Amino acid sequence: MDNAVSKSKLKTHKGAKRRFQFTSTGKLMHAKGMKSHNRRKKAPRVKRQFDRMQPMHKSSQAGARRLLPYGS
Repeated sequence: MDNAVSKSKLKTHKGAKRRFQFTSTGKLMHAKGMKSHNRRKKAPRVKRQFDRMQPMHKSSQAGARRLLPYGS
């Protein structure tokens, strides 16, 4: 048996795992909120943006990456 101290594994935040995804280049993507509320008022361009994932802003990435230690 090896005498080295083993480090415990980091746990993935399950809520973040379902909400965010990484691209193959390592960018962090998220879905926009407010999808279903007051949908008739919103412009068609805005409603189309709800269908696809958006790149996450740099200021929010650090916290999300901490919740997903094995993301990329």
